[in-house]
Amino acid sequence: MDYASWVKPRLKHVMRRLYAVDGLADMFEKCFLNTLETTATETEAGESFVITGDIPAMWLRDSTEQVLHYIRFAKDEPKLATWIERLIARQTEDVLYDPYANAFNREENGRHGYNDTPAPGKRVWERKYEVDSLCHMIYLAWCYYEATGSTRFMTDEFYAALERIRHVFSVEQYHFERSHYTFERTDCPPSDTLTNGGMGDPVGYTGMTWSGFRPSDDACRYGYLIPANLFAAAMMEKAALMCRLDGRDTLADRMEKQGGQMRQGVMEFGTVEHPKFGRIYAYETDGLGHCNLMDDANVPSLLALPYLGLCDLHDEIYQNTRRFVLSSENPCFYEGRLARGVGSPHTPRGYVWPIALCIQAMTTDDVAEQAELLRMLLRTDARTGFMHESFHPDDATRFTREWFAWANSMFGEMLYRFYEAGTLEEIVARVKADGAE
Repeated sequence: MDYASWVKPRLKHVMRRLYAVDGLADMFEKCFLNTLETTATETEAGESFVITGDIPAMWLRDSTEQVLHYIRFAKDEPKLATWIERLIARQTEDVLYDPYANAFNREENGRHGYNDTPAPGKRVWERKYEVDSLCHMIYLAWCYYEATGSTRFMTDEFYAALERIRHVFSVEQYHFERSHYTFERTDCPPSDTLTNGGMGDPVGYTGMTWSGFRPSDDACRYGYLIPANLFAAAMMEKAALMCRLDGRDTLADRMEKQGGQMRQGVMEFGTVEHPKFGRIYAYETDGLGHCNLMDDANVPSLLALPYLGLCDLHDEIYQNTRRFVLSSENPCFYEGRLARGVGSPHTPRGYVWPIALCIQAMTTDDVAEQAELLRMLLRTDARTGFMHESFHPDDATRFTREWFAWANSMFGEMLYRFYEAGTLEEIVARVKADGAE
């Protein structure tokens, strides 16, 4: 099926504003359509399924972020709307199948590729428990509802998945007391498995919900991941609003209470006074007095909080945190001849992530900063016309993952947001004036 035909004609008015910079219009179109052209499929049952790119599995997080930039067209494109609703339905089924899994197979074929304990179900590609995976299922549904007003996807199964997510978040507020989740992997780097018999290192009660792994799929250093908890708090509130649409007020009340507990926990345990930047968010904490001050390129990140609608762009704690994240104080901030930005322990040390550069551009209203970030992205594609997972900031031909659809979607979303904000032409003019190289 030619999925891209649902969207491609709607890009021309943006592309006309990009031709001033050599190759930019073509790169925008290729990146914007990449998910629909290369990773979007349907199962035999008619469900939508979105692989991440070079891995033939669907991550709840990635599949959501890969299609968010299409939702703006769904209200006027019935075929696209139906396809996204079927993706929400598929994510719903996956959450009900195993809410602790982060990635799923297209069919129940038992493909895993790893030696994990306990062994996952046949539908599961990987069972690394990540709070943001469940948040992203809610996020896709909320963004779609907000853009279209449609409630067709709000089935009994959908509400059952929301209740399952609420229950898991509640259990994991008391991880060592109530949870049965463990994860151990053999013959792997330490970041791919959990310590302490698969339970992770000790944590104290904070009101936050525990996560085994980060959005990078790397193990958390400390079990309370701050950006994920802020995301979870907000998604509990959005889920509550959807529950009230169907008269499920008791469930909505529980969700709102839980979201409040998480948010309060973040403010009490997840912020620190930095000697240089003032009050900032930590990346992780354990509720026992330990905090990890860093940020990772993967979303949700501290840098991405306004992008996800989790705080105001000019919020003081966020702005302090942003200055920290984009400085050498952040151990994952790297700088080279071609670019400077946030990377991740998930990829080689020193490598910068295009996703983080796009997030940085979408969390500022400074057009000069946005133009400089666009220049960085243009000169680090290794002449492929696509984004990559990460690249060396001194040599863009050294990159990871040639086919990584989420990064392409993020580049398309960034430029479309510039267009919607009315700043695209000024940004492009600045890039042209200063040169992309």
